[in-house]
Amino acid sequence: MDVLGIDIGSSSVKCAPLRGGRLAGRIVHARFPTRVDGVRVEVNPDDVLKAVHAAVREAGPLAKRADVIALSVMSPGWVAMDAKGRALTPIVTHQDRRSVNEARELLKNVGKARHLRLAGNLPFPGGISSTTWAWYLRHEPARMRKADLVGHLNTFLLRQFVGARVIDPANASFTGLYSTPDMSGWNDELCAAVGAKNAQLPELREASEVAGHLTGEAARRLGLTAGTPMLVGIVDTSSAMLLTGARAGQLLNSSGSTDVLALCTPRAHPHERLLTRALGVGRKWMSVSTIAAAGSAIAWVKDQLFADLEWPRYSQIIKALARRHLRRKGHGRAGAATGDPAQGVVFEPYLAGERTSIEQRTASFTGLTLATTREHMLAAVLEALARASAARLDLLKVNGIPLRHDVVVTGGAAELTTLFHRDWPGKWSFKEESEATLRGLACLEPRENK
Repeated sequence: MDVLGIDIGSSSVKCAPLRGGRLAGRIVHARFPTRVDGVRVEVNPDDVLKAVHAAVREAGPLAKRADVIALSVMSPGWVAMDAKGRALTPIVTHQDRRSVNEARELLKNVGKARHLRLAGNLPFPGGISSTTWAWYLRHEPARMRKADLVGHLNTFLLRQFVGARVIDPANASFTGLYSTPDMSGWNDELCAAVGAKNAQLPELREASEVAGHLTGEAARRLGLTAGTPMLVGIVDTSSAMLLTGARAGQLLNSSGSTDVLALCTPRAHPHERLLTRALGVGRKWMSVSTIAAAGSAIAWVKDQLFADLEWPRYSQIIKALARRHLRRKGHGRAGAATGDPAQGVVFEPYLAGERTSIEQRTASFTGLTLATTREHMLAAVLEALARASAARLDLLKVNGIPLRHDVVVTGGAAELTTLFHRDWPGKWSFKEESEATLRGLACLEPRENK
């Protein structure tokens, strides 16, 4: 079966024809801007639509011959729509932190333990989109009175392309309104706590189900064939997990702007410092721990401290600092300590906050002196990211699922994972799978809704 895969991240669309988990043609990229204004991080829905249209049209004849279209999306990508499916709000991303007060109120009204038990997650600002919904109801009530449908990015795109009102269980888990631990559907108590109306909620359908068929207008804009079936779609990390085989205990490390470490589990095990979500197909779940600013932290250091260097030279400095760390630990050929590359500087790696915290943490450097150089500060950032990467392993063990030691690695910053994995205890093998979130869409087995 020929699948047209469309993968939408926080700043770009990737599109390619797929067959049997493999690329059957070239990958086409189309970028769109992300607006960052203080604690607000959002995307213009029209910009996303234009990028999808451009990427699909550029994919050419192979795209037009696809038997089915499948989406993988960043999540949450919260958005409210009117009765015609037009966006009433921006697409609010998982990095948005405007809704801290609403998160506090949800915890107060529902209770911490009960919210975790019902939703599988605490109401983390922006990262669990019920807090965003509550924020809009409080601050934009007139706009929300026009809302006919509220969902995530795949809900919006499917409403535009096939007229469906649907969402998959993986995305639903990130709404904070879904009974994730048992996948039993929308939770009335949580909806009431937020003020979400049942009529505004999308229908819950598995990611592999056919959501609908391309309308004539959508087909014209995309350069595709009208009537082509389109699947409900899935969260990007879930798509990558499908490519691994989604076995119990499988670890997936998706490294990009954010570094995501995901564990596939046969049952839900909610924890206040983990994100718990349905895989999106079948009775499987994922426990997820993230470093909210990983590749983006390294890019930030480049922009702020090494702006005079081109990326190749900056990458050489990173690799040299990593080698010094290994020699200091006695793993280099010399086997001798060479001193602390950071020279006592310590970095707290919260440039994008913390996705599993209500009260958002901020980044900081300590230990600075007049002798501190920019290389010392970069070394401190690298040390902090490596420590944070290793610390997640013990956290994921709370599931009681033995961790497989063959880790699948993917993402735009996968070349940095050797650095991130250097402090992992024990023996591990790492297999890089390029474009896993896109290729994993070919693992969805299309089926019509019963």
